[in-house]
Amino acid sequence: MEEIISAAVISAVRELYGLEVKEVQLQKTRAEFSGDVTVVVFPFVKAARKSPEMVGQELGERLKSVSEMISDFNVVKGFLNISINRSYWLDVLANIDANDDFGHIRATEDSPLMMVEYSSPNTNKPLHLGHIRNNLLGYSISQIQKANGWHVVKTNIVNDRGIHICKSMLAWLRYGNGETPVSSGMKGDHLVGKYYVEFDKHYRAEVKELMEKGMSEEEAKRQAPLMVEAQLMLLKWEQNDPEVRRLWAEMNGWVYAGFDETYKRLGVDFDRIYYESQTYLEGKAKVEEGLAKGVFYRRPDGSVWADLTKDGLDEKLLLRQDGTSVYMTQDIGTAKLRYQDYPISKMVYVVGNEQNYHFQVLSILLDRLGFEWGKELVHFSYGMVELPEGKMKSREGTVVDADDLMDEMIEQARETSEELGKLDGLTEEESADINRMVGLGALKYFILKVDPRKNMMFNPKESIDFNGNTGPFIQYTNARINSLLRKAKEQGIELKEVDHTIELTDRETSLIQNLNNYPNVVRQAGQEFSPALLANYAYDLVKEYNQFYQASSVLKEENAAVRNVRLVLSRNVSKIVTSAMALLGIEMPSKM
Repeated sequence: MEEIISAAVISAVRELYGLEVKEVQLQKTRAEFSGDVTVVVFPFVKAARKSPEMVGQELGERLKSVSEMISDFNVVKGFLNISINRSYWLDVLANIDANDDFGHIRATEDSPLMMVEYSSPNTNKPLHLGHIRNNLLGYSISQIQKANGWHVVKTNIVNDRGIHICKSMLAWLRYGNGETPVSSGMKGDHLVGKYYVEFDKHYRAEVKELMEKGMSEEEAKRQAPLMVEAQLMLLKWEQNDPEVRRLWAEMNGWVYAGFDETYKRLGVDFDRIYYESQTYLEGKAKVEEGLAKGVFYRRPDGSVWADLTKDGLDEKLLLRQDGTSVYMTQDIGTAKLRYQDYPISKMVYVVGNEQNYHFQVLSILLDRLGFEWGKELVHFSYGMVELPEGKMKSREGTVVDADDLMDEMIEQARETSEELGKLDGLTEEESADINRMVGLGALKYFILKVDPRKNMMFNPKESIDFNGNTGPFIQYTNARINSLLRKAKEQGIELKEVDHTIELTDRETSLIQNLNNYPNVVRQAGQEFSPALLANYAYDLVKEYNQFYQASSVLKEENAAVRNVRLVLSRNVSKIVTSAMALLGIEMPSKM
């Protein structure tokens, strides 16, 4: 519709004022005015040499005379409000109903490739609430970009080396007594995380003891026996010590198995996983190459740096004086491997906003090193997530574990559903599956509905609510539509093509307009990397449907043609809201 109106306006402006325009500003007519689509006429006023009101009036008359789609118009200052024939909206509904993939663009062989990196866990602890927001955003962004016609590769970089890994390893050697996931009954990532906390507990005690003997805090932290031994273990790892490498591989294996369970439960996945232990040497080689080409420089102490002062930044360390790498070096190595593996057109890093400077620097360095997409890389910078109790601290064991949080959400869904009697008559297996979908849907929606660039407070109890802007409210409305359609089928009512002779109500017209806006929301969500746009669109759609459902008879409507249109409209609200929620990674129960 927008394309048809734009073309008609361009033609009318040319004929009336001799003005060639390429774009027309269209927007949805504000609720307080009559109309469906508004044309902004201010850009044509100068060429017409007439007042905005006169230009709007002349354009409205011309458009109405040449298009049967337009039933009426009115002018408010520089805005031309156009009313569309109700019969046209029936055509729109029929088109939406006939298109199972409405609103999505399918990728072709020639479509560009976008790589989206998310998750990026450390192998010294289980995934936590912060990882949940990261994974949900990364997965949803990937799905949204696929719906916008991109080929997408979902990737993960696992931080599997470094001093933090050695801390867990050393603590397990000291205090583990050979404990394994099998002997303890714990998930592997939880078991390794337990010993990361153990290290910190004993390390703090050592620091305190040294300080009581008169040592400064800084010196005590550096000379604490546990830290000295962990540093030695890291050095042995770097030197490929067989025993250290064996333990490292074994404990990382425990963690990977645990991660896989969590990812599967959360409903996220990856097309390719990279590991820092495999990329850091590539990064060092790439830095050495840049050094030889004069892109970087070496200081007298042997360290290698990049001078970014001309870019308004500072100087950035890339290799320490002992030749060991830093995170920036590892990211350069990972980029090199990815560029070799895939024809990347756009690279998107889903990483928290505390890393803004890091990615600003990485973009410049990759560009200098010749990566075509370096300058155009996207750092999807999102805000932190906290609980009402405050911030989380991994070392102190106060992190909100992802598995525990999912358990809590599912349990809360069960309790709430039982209180409201929403699962009466269902089998135990059906109830358990619905509780899982509702609990995880509540978690995902509550996190994704917020502007991702903002910090947020996650309150589990608020998210499990069958009223308001929540996942369960949207899921319940969709389940009610499915129930309505099942009842129609049980009554022998067969849905047919819509009858274009009926008169739509204002609510029906508005619902069809909202459905028709879905492709625009998908496009905008892709351009802005914002799942929140789709989440809130889904909520607005089901909220409007509920108002329609309360005001309109559907199954009891005596006019068969009107009843059919209302059922077709209901079916497509379910289709579109299910599609939108799928882009958020949220499942939709057919019963609730």
